[in-house]
Amino acid sequence: MNRIESDTLGDMEVPEEAYWGAQTQRSLGNFAIGQQLMPRAVIQALALIKKAAARVNCRLGQLPQPIAQLIEQAADEVLAGQHEQQFPLSVWQTGSGTQSNMNVNEVIAGRANELAGTGRGGKTPVHPNDHVNLAQSSNDSFPTAMHIATARAVEDSLLPALGNLRRGLEQLAEQHAGLIKIGRTHLMDATPITFGQELSAFVAQLQYSEEALQQMQQAVLQLAQGGTAVGTGLNAPAGFAAAMAAEISELSGMAFTSAPNKFAALAGHESLVLLSGVLKTLACTLMKLANDLRLLASGPRAGFAEVRLPANEPGSSIMPGKVNPTQCEALSMLACQVLGNDMTISIAASQGHLQLNVFKPVIIFNLLQSIELLADGCNNFQQHCLAGLQPDISRMSDNLQRSLMLVTALTPHIGYDQAAQIAKTAYSENLTLREAASGLGLVKPEDFDQWVNAARMLGPAGHH
Repeated sequence: MNRIESDTLGDMEVPEEAYWGAQTQRSLGNFAIGQQLMPRAVIQALALIKKAAARVNCRLGQLPQPIAQLIEQAADEVLAGQHEQQFPLSVWQTGSGTQSNMNVNEVIAGRANELAGTGRGGKTPVHPNDHVNLAQSSNDSFPTAMHIATARAVEDSLLPALGNLRRGLEQLAEQHAGLIKIGRTHLMDATPITFGQELSAFVAQLQYSEEALQQMQQAVLQLAQGGTAVGTGLNAPAGFAAAMAAEISELSGMAFTSAPNKFAALAGHESLVLLSGVLKTLACTLMKLANDLRLLASGPRAGFAEVRLPANEPGSSIMPGKVNPTQCEALSMLACQVLGNDMTISIAASQGHLQLNVFKPVIIFNLLQSIELLADGCNNFQQHCLAGLQPDISRMSDNLQRSLMLVTALTPHIGYDQAAQIAKTAYSENLTLREAASGLGLVKPEDFDQWVNAARMLGPAGHH
């Protein structure tokens, strides 16, 4: 069964069970592209905006209280997740997000009218444009929704997950602060390091992204709402922008503010590009973490084999007993996706033409996907990889003792050239450094034992 709904282009048949109106129905027909739907976080943010606007417009005398209450009640149902099937529109739609803004306007109006007893859908007593969208444009509501959805995802998901991973690595670093092993540069043996020192690098790298995220969050908390069509605020009452930022803050529990320049807030997305840059940076760190651990765990017999990763599942359908570094692989794949998403966001954000960037849906789709992947990835990696990671102490010790780069400790005593001669001789004649040093008559065995001590090679001179 269908009913007839209308917009400025004419009548449209809409399924009886739908709360939406003609504009949503047109979009379903005009943009049947891909499987990617507008993210639920954006729909929720738009519903929050409509609720806030109903309250603000009512207070400012722009909207009768009974209408405002109906809008708020319908918006609350959307926020509670009661009407998930009512938001079927594709990401690949108008670049301003107008169709999704109208989808939310129509669903809230359609449900409000049902609550008022006049039947599902329609425009009476609640009109999707005149009431639900009052003092707003898609051009300011959609970027506002982008910022609300992003800020929430960073606050609720990514920062806690990143903190969780950093603390897990911190714990491992402290636990193995005294475990000496060989360092490596260029994938070749270098001077000694502790496993704790090696892991401390990742703690610092993650902290860098964590602090940058917190800093960028301040810019994301600035909202475009109140700019209406081109940033001038036409058709919005005086004080609407500030009142909306305050109301959205009250409803969300986050400290949103009104963007100081609404023209920039509609035409550009610098804060989201910067945030995506931080996500890209984090992805680079996670890629290195995954790759380093898969190198250190390589083997178990013919690789570095200095680290044992948890055996989460069988690794091969043909080789019995094989176990693979699957968590490292998942983390590095999602890092690839985030790097690609950043490129998409960068290109899309560079395409603001005149007073409006019309690549908004693809920007927010990729940004939210990156945040979700990074948050899930950090939590998953901590739980299924780091929590069960064990260093192979005997293997680390063997590799350390066999390393030729311990010869570096002799340089202050006998000079670079003679130390290099010892290393080359030891390598070519398959001797220990001690044997080579003594055989060449360059270092007495008792001096060698005193000077070449891995525990004394872990910091500057005088460091123990």
